[in-house]
Amino acid sequence: MTAARAAVEILKREGVTHAFGVPGAAINPFYKALKEGGGIDHTLARHVEGASHMAEGWTRTRPGNIGVCIGTSGPAGTDMITGLYSAIGDSVPILCITGQAPTAVLHKEDFQAVDIAAIARPVTKAATTVMAAAQVPGVFQQAFHLMRSGRPGPVLIDLPLDVQQTEIEFDPETYAPLPVHRPAATRAQAAKALEMLLAAERPLIVAGGGVINADASAPLVEFAELTGVPVVPTLMGWGTIPDDHELNAGMVGLQTSHRYGNATFLESDFVLGIGNRWANRHTGGLDVYTRGRTFVHVDIEPTQIGRIFAPDYGIVSDAGAALELFVELAREHRDAGTLPDRSAWAASARRRKATLQRRTHFDEVPIKPQRVYEEMNRAFGPETRYVTTIGLSQIAGAQLLHVYRPRHWINCGQAGPLGWTIPAALGVATADPDTPVVALSGDYDFQFMLEELAVGAQHRIPYIHVLVNNAYLGLIRQAQRNLDINFQVNLEFENINSPELGVYGVDHVKVVEGLGCKALRVTEPDALLPAFEEAKKLAAEYRVPVVVEAILERVTNISMGAEIDAVNEWEDLATAPGHAPTSVLPLEI
Repeated sequence: MTAARAAVEILKREGVTHAFGVPGAAINPFYKALKEGGGIDHTLARHVEGASHMAEGWTRTRPGNIGVCIGTSGPAGTDMITGLYSAIGDSVPILCITGQAPTAVLHKEDFQAVDIAAIARPVTKAATTVMAAAQVPGVFQQAFHLMRSGRPGPVLIDLPLDVQQTEIEFDPETYAPLPVHRPAATRAQAAKALEMLLAAERPLIVAGGGVINADASAPLVEFAELTGVPVVPTLMGWGTIPDDHELNAGMVGLQTSHRYGNATFLESDFVLGIGNRWANRHTGGLDVYTRGRTFVHVDIEPTQIGRIFAPDYGIVSDAGAALELFVELAREHRDAGTLPDRSAWAASARRRKATLQRRTHFDEVPIKPQRVYEEMNRAFGPETRYVTTIGLSQIAGAQLLHVYRPRHWINCGQAGPLGWTIPAALGVATADPDTPVVALSGDYDFQFMLEELAVGAQHRIPYIHVLVNNAYLGLIRQAQRNLDINFQVNLEFENINSPELGVYGVDHVKVVEGLGCKALRVTEPDALLPAFEEAKKLAAEYRVPVVVEAILERVTNISMGAEIDAVNEWEDLATAPGHAPTSVLPLEI
């Protein structure tokens, strides 16, 4: 069989059932093998970067998934670099397959020939141009081994045109995936970490995305319940413990955080971090974050221990393996009656959670964004998978929405590219068509890759997209306040074809409908919930993406700050629901 056909057979035996991409001359032999081999469905993207984000959404949805994106090496491969950067930043395994010019002309400026492996190497676990067809099976086998071993991440395989078409000897029936390597904590390491936790008076567990990658949310919750220690999920770990669990202490950070989460963290004296990176938007300044606290850090990547700051004790381990030991040891302490009573500490965290809420109910027109999230919480249940990337919409969503299950907050945390949300939501909805998917975007994120909505229309991929429109680059506008400027962040213009929109410019409803999808526009807060309910019906009836656009007030500052002990709260929380805020000045916590 051809090397391309061998690659397709390996994909199937590694569990791949779906791919996203755009065919081109240099990758057509692979597409021929994909068609003739059967067993792998394919979604045609409108932009190759979109295909890479669809693959990300696919991977992030279910344990064991690995999304695949396909294109040529030239403009397609370079378009996918953003997706690879996003994937490696968030420890997401995706496989990017590119079709290259023939080996004989790689260095002769052949049409669309580019050294895509060299370009992709900094944002992948491995990037290889396969120069000998006989190496194709081994390269693909190694790719899946790398993606699944240690800290997960993306791989790029570049296949020259002649390599794809070369006949090789390969027996797919005897193929077997390589064993996956994940480091595991020893019992002695886990025992030392647990003794440090038990000796603390006000301990916390910080649960990162590594817990979700390890499919270890159940042992995390059991460990927290056994020890009575409150849990702080990171942005990538949101959903590891349900929002309504009595030991969920809330998120900590400068932006995507809760007031009560920051307040409880500042009272803590010990932190056990599991599968987290100590990302700067979570920690803020390290002097404030670390002062007066002892830290234990558990992470699957050896070089991650001590990268941001030196913990008091570090363990290199898969989060699931470590948590299994923590649970085992905690049970032994419970049975021996040697677990400290954490009820008073946990109760104090619950009191902060009950009293340090941000206000969401506003009746003003134009709509205040907080009201949108209030109504989303009413409309969309705990089974909903939320998808979003960056901006004030994402930050406010993380502050105000509720997540109850792992892999139900699918967020681009590290790279945060605008345009990520639509294709990622399509990938999520394709991977799990039986679960409601709700995407969240500001108007600029939405406009970056809105052509991908046509993919949802063509392939009948229903999901709901909540679009909050203030005709601004809202997050950058708010950040520019520190420089006393408001420059090149204003998206307003008078649309001569839609004068009823005023300065809000782009008529998203017309554009969405022109792409074969459904759209609703909401201008008053009381119409939000009915619109969300109508969107559910439209998505079910027409099986296409449905956009609900909320026209917001132009300027709303969302809570954030420079340190976790100095977050600006822009609305007076003492104001009764439904009343106008009494303060527009920052309230320091």
